[in-house]
Amino acid sequence: MADWLEHTVQVEVEAPMNLVWSLWSDLEQMPRWMKWIDSVKVAEDDPELSLWKLNSNNLEFTWRSRILKKIPNQIIEWQSIDGLPNRGAIRFYDRKTSSIVKMTVGYAIPGIIGKIMDNLFLGRLVESTLNADLQRFKQYTLDIKSGKS
Repeated sequence: MADWLEHTVQVEVEAPMNLVWSLWSDLEQMPRWMKWIDSVKVAEDDPELSLWKLNSNNLEFTWRSRILKKIPNQIIEWQSIDGLPNRGAIRFYDRKTSSIVKMTVGYAIPGIIGKIMDNLFLGRLVESTLNADLQRFKQYTLDIKSGKS
């Protein structure tokens, strides 16, 4: 039996919602700002299905994920259908001159990892990484907005 951990982080980006949404909704771009995500490949025959690869400190996990809900400029919700058990949502809030991105990620700790690492340590590590990912997203978005990328 696996333990589930969940984290919620958010960032405000000084960019219009249409830009923020377009970056997040193109799943294959996520490795540009998500440190542990090595690759994302959207299925050619089903744009709601994608293959993910996570790589961190020689730990590699893969999974297929299905988008459960997608409302433009509001939410992308997903759940894994095999591989590393995970689920979550990215919510978007339009503030006219800026956009808020709120990410909630839940994941099951595989038995071997749970035995090796303290759940509190792992949780702090994941939350810290997710916060850093959102800061990289913020910078990436600002670079695109200003024409640097």
